[in-house]
Amino acid sequence: MVFVRKLYYPILMKTINRLIPVAFAVLAFACGKIQSLPDTPKIEYTDFTVFDTVDILGNAAKGGRLKFKFEDGDGDLGLPTPAADSESLDDSVNLFLTLYRMKDGVMGLAPDNDPMKPSNYRIPYMEVTGQNKILKGTIAVTFFYLFYSNKDTVRYDFYVKDRAQHISNTQSTATIPLYYNGVYK
Repeated sequence: MVFVRKLYYPILMKTINRLIPVAFAVLAFACGKIQSLPDTPKIEYTDFTVFDTVDILGNAAKGGRLKFKFEDGDGDLGLPTPAADSESLDDSVNLFLTLYRMKDGVMGLAPDNDPMKPSNYRIPYMEVTGQNKILKGTIAVTFFYLFYSNKDTVRYDFYVKDRAQHISNTQSTATIPLYYNGVYK
């Protein structure tokens, strides 16, 4: 019994001493480092798709879908449903759009009374649980164009604002001919 113990004990200890660093390396790799991003949101234009659709009354219309990627380091993008008595835009809007229209071959800022001028939008409330609060994803916003012609060409500039009032970078869409279905990157 003593002989077996003396023979296998050193082999067992060498094996354990070799496995401990390997176990720590595997554990460190599996847990990973918590990623860190700035608290200010960042957006990236993906594409804008123009398509044929029908409005709620059954009339032919054009639709457009803006898609963009986002990331927010502190995870506070998106707003809760606004209170019924709220009149402030600060608690109901966090996606801001500016319309530009082509006129005589030049892209210019559309006037405030332009029928295609979009409303600003509210990105719904999002929350991440756990230690890593980073939010990443893709947002798609759909537009409906009831009045358009074969000359309407537009572009949008847009940005988002998080709950801490951090304003993202501004992105621009491609030039979009509304009369022609397609994807514009």
